[in-house]
Amino acid sequence: MDVRVKSATTTSVPSIPAARPSREEAEAAVRTLIAWAGDDPSREGLLDTPARVTKAYGELFAGYGQDASEVLSKTFKEVGGYDDLVLVRDIPFHAHCEHHMVPFYGKAHIAYLPHDGVVGLSKLARLVEVYARRLQTQETMTAQIIDAINENLGPRGAAVMLEAEHMCMTMRGVKAHDVKTVTHRFTGVFAEDRQEQDRFFAMVGHR
Repeated sequence: MDVRVKSATTTSVPSIPAARPSREEAEAAVRTLIAWAGDDPSREGLLDTPARVTKAYGELFAGYGQDASEVLSKTFKEVGGYDDLVLVRDIPFHAHCEHHMVPFYGKAHIAYLPHDGVVGLSKLARLVEVYARRLQTQETMTAQIIDAINENLGPRGAAVMLEAEHMCMTMRGVKAHDVKTVTHRFTGVFAEDRQEQDRFFAMVGHR
């Protein structure tokens, strides 16, 4: 298996277009794409496809209507003095590449060193969903997740790693199968202390 590793950098969150097309306009666009692909959008099997695609997009790209700050807004301070690493690993995600609009999917590993309380563990999985359900690059998504953790939790350090397979490499172009791209980013203590990085890699199974 080929594994490609990249380090993510800070990237601004893309803005939502001011004039959002209507559902009817979106369905018309799907019909145009079907015709461009070489099929007949009026045939029985494709007649309702534009409506189905539009509905599916509402779910697949629901992250544009979600706020990471809201997801991470509630923290718990009564943790019995616990101040060591909190790690949630193997969080599954499905996203869509912004270059070809085809899926990439994999797992996210998130760790942080608490400063003033902890966040509910399920919230970290929901945070991944906020950014996965947008048109994305893996590098940008890695940066967005860790930036949201730093901005909303103020930890002593954070670490994020994404491992994903990209259908734009599998289904088209080079058609390379079983290739995983790995991106990671460290901040705070994790960025300053190689031992903390090694501990993170060991706990997610990369050492």
